[in-house]
Amino acid sequence: MALEFAERIRRIPVYPAADGYALDDDVAMLASNETPFRPLPQVLDAARRALESVNRYPDPGNGELRRALSARHGVPANRIAIGNGSCDVLLAGAEALLEPGAEIVYAWPSFSMYPHLAAASGATAVTVPLDADDRHDLEAMAGAVTVATRMLVVCNPNNPTSTAVPAADVARLLERVPPAVAVVLDEAYCEFNVADDPDATVDLLADHPNLVLLRTFSKVYGLAGLRIGYGLCGSEAFRTAVDQVRQPFFANVAAQAAAREALRHQDEVARRVEQTVAARLELEAGLRELGLRPAQSQANFVWFALPGEAGERAIVDALGERKVLVRAGGSLGRERHLRVTCGTSEENRRFLDALRESL
Repeated sequence: MALEFAERIRRIPVYPAADGYALDDDVAMLASNETPFRPLPQVLDAARRALESVNRYPDPGNGELRRALSARHGVPANRIAIGNGSCDVLLAGAEALLEPGAEIVYAWPSFSMYPHLAAASGATAVTVPLDADDRHDLEAMAGAVTVATRMLVVCNPNNPTSTAVPAADVARLLERVPPAVAVVLDEAYCEFNVADDPDATVDLLADHPNLVLLRTFSKVYGLAGLRIGYGLCGSEAFRTAVDQVRQPFFANVAAQAAAREALRHQDEVARRVEQTVAARLELEAGLRELGLRPAQSQANFVWFALPGEAGERAIVDALGERKVLVRAGGSLGRERHLRVTCGTSEENRRFLDALRESL
């Protein structure tokens, strides 16, 4: 007799993880929006020192890291939630807020984890299409809120379409959303957004206890392999709730140490942003030379539609044969599109040459 799993297991979609993790080093890894820059030596040293005490559990309250983040952002430490990546905070927030009969509002296409939130909780997903420029339609999202809505998620910049909405528009959205609805602003890529101050939304927390800003060390800080992220919360109640529904010790000791050290090097963050924006402009220019029209990116990746009758799967496979890995749009919510991470100049050239040959 086969195992009988919970009904929700049949509802939860499989996360569309990228390929390529078992390949050799001679591959342009442009599929997962990682940074091509390795952690600073000081960050690696901090992680190594922390490993000397792995016979002990890590600090379950993440006190030192929360205090460091408090100093960085000006948000009280008791309103900062730490997670095993920002996804951990997102999933825990959904577990704390959602249940059958509740609703969650989010745009689509957007981050592939959002469909999991309703499926796992039994809540109803209310999806709002992006506008003609592949950006969040915040007016339509506000209009989709009902008395049953518990959670509204805005991915900004949006994954996979790379576009961003201004912080001023987010402020207007918050004025329209009832205070009983948690507004989660997923800002995993906010450091790469040169159209706005990445910290402009932090000021909104003071007036909106229902707001949560999700941030991560996986992207610009280059700590994707350690899985460490956080949420800046408008109220302590959200942080308390997400900690209640998770196992203890959800952030390992090496990740906490590396994150604390990484925060001390904001000059390096600025340098990486500058290099990434240059790589982004390089990719966008190369795509336009091929007659393609990328979306207006404010992230560390670009998004574009394939031309004519070009088949998405055939193009992705052809790129893979040339040792260039990208993400197929069909697995991210929109067919016949590609999402390509900004790599080094050499990786970008490899991608553009391979795409030219494949098309």
